[in-house]
Amino acid sequence: MCVVRTLYVGNLPWATRAEELQEVFGRHGEVISARVITDRETGRSRGFGFVEVADDDVENMIAAMNGTELDGRVITVNEAKAREERA
Repeated sequence: MCVVRTLYVGNLPWATRAEELQEVFGRHGEVISARVITDRETGRSRGFGFVEVADDDVENMIAAMNGTELDGRVITVNEAKAREERA
């Protein structure tokens, strides 16, 4: 049984697509899924996303990807924190 953990990816270029995230992170381990968060009204990227990865690959991916450049922007990668319930 593979435990899945989620990585937060910040400062993404506006044109980044989920497939691109999956490909880039896939070079460093197993990617289960990737998504770029978009604005509900405009459909434009909000500049961040999430990548679900196999538990064994989390540390390696953070070390390999945090602070690297993606399409001219330095991205931030760390483990996503659980979402707090909105009041």
